[in-house]
Amino acid sequence: MPTRKSPRKGSLQFWPRKRAAKFLPRVNWNAIDSGKSLKGFICYKVGMKSANVTDNTLNSMTKGKRISIPITILECPPMKILSTRFYKDKKVMEEILSEKLDKELKRKIKLPKETKKKIEDVKGFEDVRVICYSLAKKTGMKKTPDLIEIGLMGNLEEKIKFVKENLGKEISVLDIFEKGQLIDVRGLTKGQGLSGPVKRFGIKLKQSKSEKGRRRPGSLGPWHPARVTFRAPMAGQLGMFTRVIYNNKIIDMGKSSEKDFKNLKKYGNIKTDYLIVHGSIQGPSKRQLILTAPLRESKQTKKKNFELIEII
Repeated sequence: MPTRKSPRKGSLQFWPRKRAAKFLPRVNWNAIDSGKSLKGFICYKVGMKSANVTDNTLNSMTKGKRISIPITILECPPMKILSTRFYKDKKVMEEILSEKLDKELKRKIKLPKETKKKIEDVKGFEDVRVICYSLAKKTGMKKTPDLIEIGLMGNLEEKIKFVKENLGKEISVLDIFEKGQLIDVRGLTKGQGLSGPVKRFGIKLKQSKSEKGRRRPGSLGPWHPARVTFRAPMAGQLGMFTRVIYNNKIIDMGKSSEKDFKNLKKYGNIKTDYLIVHGSIQGPSKRQLILTAPLRESKQTKKKNFELIEII
């Protein structure tokens, strides 16, 4: 018989397969060079639905017709700036806290009593970023805000100007992204807990009456070296992994008062700004996510043009 060959099971690009350390992953903001003032925004997944849309995509087989597509609804409460970070030689040189901060931040971090330094006093820096927190209490879902460092667009003068103009003010997602724009979504997948190698790596079931179990690999490796290598598919953690979904099309966005989003399954009511995205997004409902400007735009996805009619 010829030698049986097949591609290996389970990508070694994501290794080790263990739970992520935090819900909001870190982002390489230097790689993202598109967008408006802020390069990212914190949002919460509401859930998936179907939507009837008019396909206005050029050269599409369904151009001008009414079609049904899968969508994901996201709630995007406003954000505020917690602090401004000044970088030099890729290291934090100085960090200045905002003067007006919400009480809910005490649940997350220890706040100092006074802030003596001001933004005007810092000199000799090479980059500016801001640490923002979401006003999660406005959603009615929870009180504890989520924190993340976000990069800024423009030169140093434009970055400092944006920080000064928005200190103590609420930043809306409607000022950062536009309808029809592509975005990347970063966040954690659903947690599946301890899973076997068949579900975790997709290996085939052995034939019935196989020795030592059907839902396991036939061999864990040779006698020598006398140990199991990390390449052998074994049972372990599945889910709660950091993943990125690139080039998601924004079909619709606005304020909750414009649409009737009530009694949504496993979520409730949307009380702040919302975003409707074409396709699926990782994670369960109420999962915190990061929306960023696209790292590399897909021409094919960018050409798609849908006009929302109704949500089913």
